[in-house]
Amino acid sequence: MPMYLHQWRYKDDQVKRMLAEETERADDVRNATEAFGGTLHHFFFCLGDYDGMAIAEFPDNDTALACLMAQYTLGRVHGIRSTSLVTPEGIAQAKKMAREVLGIEGQD
Repeated sequence: MPMYLHQWRYKDDQVKRMLAEETERADDVRNATEAFGGTLHHFFFCLGDYDGMAIAEFPDNDTALACLMAQYTLGRVHGIRSTSLVTPEGIAQAKKMAREVLGIEGQD
């Protein structure tokens, strides 16, 4: 299944809620991911441009997008940035395909 890196910023009221309540944001992200048939592999809070990041696996792009749309609808985060991740095996396959189309001989 494809892997994705998601980065986001929490809205101000959500930061206040995190300070006031004993909630686990990683559990929230895991539950949302699993509701769409995905698997959460990593969750981190961040310093810098984003407040949090997750690496998750979903069946396909449409499912990953549906999960993100649901998260936006809940109103807890904004500025979600998603990046599709490619494994070393995926890069090797892409290189092979590009070489074939371009007629370039390569060594793998």
